[in-house]
Amino acid sequence: MKNRYVIIIFSALVLLGMTITGCPNATEQLPYIDFNRPADEAVSQKDESVQRPIFIALASVMSPHETIIYYRKIADYVSKETGRPAVLVQRKTYAEVNLLLANGDVDIAFLSTGAYSSYQGMNEIEPLVMTEHDNSVLYTADVIVHKDSNIHSISDLQGKVFAFTDPLSYSGHMVIEDYLRDHNTLPERFFQRYFYTYSHDKSLWAVANHIADGASFDSQIYEYVKVRNPELAGNVRIITSMEPAPTGPVVISQRVPPEQKEELRRIFLSMHQDPETAAAMQKLVIDRFIPPAPDLYDPLRKLYKRTGARP
Repeated sequence: MKNRYVIIIFSALVLLGMTITGCPNATEQLPYIDFNRPADEAVSQKDESVQRPIFIALASVMSPHETIIYYRKIADYVSKETGRPAVLVQRKTYAEVNLLLANGDVDIAFLSTGAYSSYQGMNEIEPLVMTEHDNSVLYTADVIVHKDSNIHSISDLQGKVFAFTDPLSYSGHMVIEDYLRDHNTLPERFFQRYFYTYSHDKSLWAVANHIADGASFDSQIYEYVKVRNPELAGNVRIITSMEPAPTGPVVISQRVPPEQKEELRRIFLSMHQDPETAAAMQKLVIDRFIPPAPDLYDPLRKLYKRTGARP
């Protein structure tokens, strides 16, 4: 009986082997991985068509839920031109985006002027391009109050409530702190109270609706809001404008190979020539991307270093 079971099992194995060898396409359909090779090499051998995505980080300076649509258009264009997936990584604050860069978690980032000027991560970055609007790469930090307010200067804001944009924002925070330092005071002593909105248009909304007595923000965004939402913009007025500052750059990690870096720079510089992408850029107050001018940021980098502003 025992020998009979052995014969049955042996016969089944022979038939199975004949079935397999009789189907030449069976083994061809199974993926082959050489486990003696490194993991990355094994994966690429399995599917050489799969490429590492390009990770693009941003912290929206206005209407995050709305503007992410337009950033996706930019990412789609980058993906189309490179033939690689482009993944957007959105964060709420400038510090969180800087941390992504510092950890090497993203390749490219849309940085504000202040976020770039304050960056001190171990993972080195460099400006890839910078934005241009109305033939200028400069903007001013406008200080606004409600249109019916009796406040006419920054000194009139003493003891009032102020809306900052982000701790690392230049136009939405640092420019005011630097002004107050020059006048021997600090925000916590000068204002009755202050808070952060994490969006320039939210700062404008806070002043227009009497949530804050004053705020400071990017003049380009103010011009944009006047067109997009004239009723809201009509409820505030500018009491002063600070010295011009450069627009925030698009930066790239220095870990990106030089040939890929140049390809991405070329893509951004020609992006405005694509009608669909250009329309999305206009919604972000960007006419086109141009070669960066790193020297423009030197005074601001010194300012952030002097005040100790860090993520």
